[in-house]
Amino acid sequence: MRIEVNGEPRDIAATTVAGALSELGWGEARVATALNGEFLPSAARAEQPLRDGDRLEVLAPMQGG
Repeated sequence: MRIEVNGEPRDIAATTVAGALSELGWGEARVATALNGEFLPSAARAEQPLRDGDRLEVLAPMQGG
């Protein structure tokens, strides 16, 4: 299916947010996620299905000050 990840179109085989994160290389990373503009807690990723055309935002924490 084709989804948008951080503004870039991507073709993925995964059917859940957790699966997509793993497929895209963020499987073990501590990241924040939003699906179609709504915050998605990490506990909900394994159950959250993806649909063609969904927009997934993945944000990694930054250090600094």
